[in-house]
Parts: sequence; C-alpha cells; structure tokens
Amino acid sequence: MGRGNNNRYTGTIIQMRRRPMPDWSYHSIFKPLLFRLSGRTARDLTLQAIGGLSRIPGGTFVIRTMGHMELSPLLAGELAGVPIACPVGLSGGLDPHGTAHKALAQFGLGFIELGPVTVRAVDSHASIIRMADEEAIVYPDGYVNDGADAIVARLRKGTGHRLPHFVRLRPMPGSSPREALEEQRELLLALAPYAAGFTLDGLAEGWPAAMALAYLAEVRQLAHTAAPGKPVLLYVPQLTPLGELREIVDTARSFSGVVLGDAQREPGTRRERVGGGAAVLSAQLSMVCALREALGERSTIVAAGGVHQPQDALALLEAGANCVMLHSGLVYAGPGLPKRINEAILYDRITSSFESIDATPSPNHGLLLSHHIANGDQPSIPATASKQGEEQTYPPSWKMSSFPPTPSFWSNWGWMSLLGLGMIIGGVLAWLIAATTVVLPYDEDFLGMSRRAIIRFNAHLLHFMSHDRITLAGTMISIGIFYYQLAHHGLRYGLHWARTAVISSCVVGFSSFFLYLGYGYFDPLHAIAAAILLPMLLLTLRGLKDVPSRKPPGLHNDHVWLRAQWGQCCLVVLGFGLGIGGLTISIVGITGVFVPSDLVYLGLTTSELSAWSDAIIPLIAHDRAGFGGALFCLAVAITASALWGINQGEGWLWWTFLWGGIPGFVAGLFVHMHIGYTDFVHLLPVYIAALLYIAGLYLTYPFLNGRQVRMDLPSMKV
Repeated sequence: MGRGNNNRYTGTIIQMRRRPMPDWSYHSIFKPLLFRLSGRTARDLTLQAIGGLSRIPGGTFVIRTMGHMELSPLLAGELAGVPIACPVGLSGGLDPHGTAHKALAQFGLGFIELGPVTVRAVDSHASIIRMADEEAIVYPDGYVNDGADAIVARLRKGTGHRLPHFVRLRPMPGSSPREALEEQRELLLALAPYAAGFTLDGLAEGWPAAMALAYLAEVRQLAHTAAPGKPVLLYVPQLTPLGELREIVDTARSFSGVVLGDAQREPGTRRERVGGGAAVLSAQLSMVCALREALGERSTIVAAGGVHQPQDALALLEAGANCVMLHSGLVYAGPGLPKRINEAILYDRITSSFESIDATPSPNHGLLLSHHIANGDQPSIPATASKQGEEQTYPPSWKMSSFPPTPSFWSNWGWMSLLGLGMIIGGVLAWLIAATTVVLPYDEDFLGMSRRAIIRFNAHLLHFMSHDRITLAGTMISIGIFYYQLAHHGLRYGLHWARTAVISSCVVGFSSFFLYLGYGYFDPLHAIAAAILLPMLLLTLRGLKDVPSRKPPGLHNDHVWLRAQWGQCCLVVLGFGLGIGGLTISIVGITGVFVPSDLVYLGLTTSELSAWSDAIIPLIAHDRAGFGGALFCLAVAITASALWGINQGEGWLWWTFLWGGIPGFVAGLFVHMHIGYTDFVHLLPVYIAALLYIAGLYLTYPFLNGRQVRMDLPSMKV
C-alpha cells in the first residue's frame, strides 16, 4: 500500500493514540453554527479561534489533549527526500495567511504547503462560496496571498511548529513568461532559507503549453541554483485532461516529483473550485495511475484533491501516490480527518504486510516479528496494496503474528483488573451498609452518639447520611466496572489511551482520600481500602507498552459515523459535567457542607446541627467530599474513554458505558426517591446527565458495535 515509506517499515511500532481531534464537537456544535455564516466569515473565525488558542500558554497542549495525537514512527517517511512524520499534509489554500498553522500542525500532519506565493500581495474580499451538496468550495481568486515580503517576515519570526514547508511559487496574475521568470528568481532567493522544497505552478496561466513547459524548466534550473539540494516539484492543476498530462510527462521527469493540485480554475476567471465529490476523486486516481506508470517508482507524487474520508486517501496511496494533502476535506469532514487517515494507513501497512508474506512462512516468523514490534526493532517487511473490492481478511496465524502476544495476567494489566474488582466489591459492601445500619461503630465513636440517638434527634438525618453513602457506593461500583474493562480490553492490548484514562482516574481517586483533611475526620475503612488497592496500581505500571490497535479504523463518513459524532458529544459533555459536579461537591464538602435544599430536607440549620453535636458536620463533610472525589474520578475515566476510545467496532467500550453507568444512576436517582428527597432543582443535574447518557448510548451503538468493511475503490480510468 502506498509509497510514502519506501515499502519498508522504519522506527518503533507504537500505538497511534486515538481518538481524533474533536470531530464530535465540530459536527454537533460548531459546523451547524459556522455553516450559517458566510464562507469567508466562517473560515476567518475558525482560523482565528484555533490560531489564537495555539498562541496562548498551554494552548497547543489543550489541542493535543483533546485529540490525544501521537504519530507512530511507522508512518514516517520522505517526501522527495525530505523527512516527514506522516504522508498527510495541509494544502496552502486552506489558510493562505498562516493564521492557524501552529494549531493545524497539531492535527496529525506531516508537512505544510505555503502558497501560492507571489512577489507581491494579492488580496480579495469577495465571497467564498460553499457548495455543501458537492462538498466543494469556490474561492473568488486563486492567487490570494500576503506576498513574499510578509511571508518571509512571518517565517523569520518563527511558525511555532517543526513541520517542513513546501512553498508553491506562482507568477503574478497576467504576467508573461519572461516577467514571471524574474519574479520566480526573486522568490527563490527570498524563500530558500525557509523552504524544505518548492512546487512550481505555471500550467494554469493561460500560456501556450510549450511556452509554459519551457518556463517551468527554466525556473527549475533557477531553483537548483538558489536552493541546491532542495527538491523541486511540478504543480499540475486538478482535472488536467490525460492527453495534456502525457505532454507534461517529459518535463515532469526532470523534477523531483509532481503535486496534483486541489483546485480547478474556472475558464476566463481567477475563481478556483476546490473539492467536488466522487468525480474529482476518480479523476485524481486516474491522474495518479497515469503519472505513476509514466514516471516510474522513483518520482514523488503528491495528491492534493478529493480526500474527504480515510478511504479516499487509501485509494490514492494504493494507486501510486506517496502523500496526500487536505483542503476541503477538513472543512466538510472535520479536524479529525488527518488522524483518521493516519490510523487507516497505519493499520493497512501493518496488516497488508503480512498478507504479502509467502503462503508457507517460517514457523518462527510470527514469533520473530512479535519480538521486533514489542522491542522497537526495525523489521523489514514490504508494504503491498490490498486488492480492490475485497474485505481485508488474513489467515488467523498471520494476523495474530502481526502483533506482539498479550502480556500475562500478572505482568501488569491483571492487577488493574483486580483493582477494579476490588472497587466493585467495596462498593457493594458500602451499599449494603448504607442501606441498613448506615453508620459504623467508629462513626458512632467519633460522634459520641449511637444510631438510635441520631434517629431520635431528627428522623431525616440518618436518611440524609444514607443517601450520601449510597451514591458514593454506586459511584465506586461504576469506577470498578470502568477499571476492569479498561484493563481487560485496553491495557491488555497496549492501547495508550486506555492507560492514560486509567492512570489519570486513579491519581484523582487516590488523591481524594486526603479530602478528609478539610474537616479532620479520618475514615479507617477508607484508609485500609486505599492501602490494599494502591499496590495494585503500582504493579499495573510495570512494563506497560504501546501497541497498534488490532481493530480496523472507520474509513467512511457515512451516516453511522456522523450519528456517532453526536453520541460522542453527549458522552463527552456527560463526562465534563460529572467532573464539574464532582469538583463542586468536593468543594462544598470541605467548605459549606450543605446546599440550601439539604437543610430544607433536614428541617434544620447548620447552627442547630452543631449545637446538637460538634462532630456531625465533619462526619457529613467527609461523606460529601469523598463522594465528590469519587465522582470526579469516574468523570475522568468517562471523559477520557469518550474523547479517545470511541472507534468503529469497539463494542466492548459501548458495554462499558452501559454497565458502568447503571450503578451510579440507579444509586443517584432511586435513593433520592426512597428517602423522599425529590427537590427538582437538586435532582435536575442528575436528570440531564441521565438524558445525555441514554442519548450517547443510543447514538453510538451502531458505530461501536458495527463491523468495518473495506469498500471498493472508485474506478480509475487511465
């Protein structure tokens, strides 16, 4: 598959961290709002917002955290001799002013195109038109850029990222070939210190073909003189007829490679159209095939049009492209598209390599490759294209040998499973106690009063304490289910996001033990449980390694995927909401302890409670702070799983959300009904959370429990 890695795997094979940049928020919140604005306003607002975020302290960290993006070295390769982290780049026309390049560089890109660049600035304030039905964008002027001086000043100041820049040079509108040649000489001298390579654009200026090709040959010579050793690629406009393409081939052989453009110029105007659905992709595939056949394997081909879903990128790479560039796909598919493409490429490279192994491999072949993958060696395995129209299927022995064997139960992940089971057992016991005696002997010792004395003082007080403790017990059971599932299905198979989710949640959970310091009540049972469970966490951390996901990623922007974005949005919002609720309850627990509706239910004031016993408020504060800490701990696990774990076919995660949510919601809702504490405002957050939970499960079910099938590639007419 593809040629972006020279048909050879290099680097350490590690898990590429899922999930994508937040398509869930883009499709459910921002895209519907942005598409109500004009094209220019929506573009400028989006780029300024994410660009501004990347420039504030910690902004790029937020972007990376939301997407949990970390490229596998297996994706690394070269673009015409320039090292790149992955074969996915950004087209220059999407952000011609470089407003958000620092932010976009965090999206899982391997390189960025700058351009078109002309010697003087070209500006336009005319409307940018979206053609949503065709997933296309029409720009009023394809020459728009800040001009050489402004771009050089920006590059000299620093871009805030380390991705290589490939600069696309274009003549000023209306220039003759001789005038354009002098312009290119000036551009090359100014930009040579900052460019990793150049792309020469001159086939869409309205010049006769022979004159345009002669001009490009001269500019290529200038480029080799001004920037020796740097690659020079030829820019071929989108939808160039195959007859004209054959005329270009002889000139193209003298270049380092070819960039198949993403824009089609409207005849007689400077308007350019980007995108356009299956027809554009089919034309790009035909051009890639024709050029690969004509130029051979050594030339670089970059396909910069028609990529709106991972399957499109795979099709172009399989047809012979080395890299792809994104433009309109980011607008219509969302900011997670680069990462989704990289996940598809990574999975395809790993699995297709084993499909190409001889039908009678050595008995030790699988063991040797497992050893290489687990230890970060560099196995030499040719990457070949999968056959068109066939579902990816592999002999079981080969498919298993492409991944290292799962570690034993006691090596690391089993201890987290036991920790989860311990939380479940502890939660069940806590629920039984809270539903019967409520208080334990050491609680009575701390109060200096018996359970009967509490009931005689106020009939609601013991019920109130019971409701705090049952909700804590339900939350503990939910946490335990998440930990067990994340260990069994995540840590066991080396999923980095699962490790991050579990460890982050555990750190929060164990830290919440110290919330008792706010009022000074020390819970010995809580301390014993923490002392038993903490070593299990430490034993879990031993020898954890990241491994690529065994599940094929989703390849299509179909209705199931789009529906899942709304479901993911519900679950992420639920996680953040529970986190805010947990922090609020913890803060209230160690400060004011009660909210007004609590005191209304009790029929008492804090002064009356303190007058009866100066220990009752610290005891209740301990319960509240402990519940708040546990709720925040659960929220971290839910949020991380929703942000990074939702991927097509991960049915176990859907069941984790289902069974992991039930104990918490049952405890939170039914205990209030049982004790008669039914204040609507007090329970409103629980009702909203329950609706988000149900909606998230309903909307993500087909995506998480469905099966990804490799579809036929678009037809390629050569």
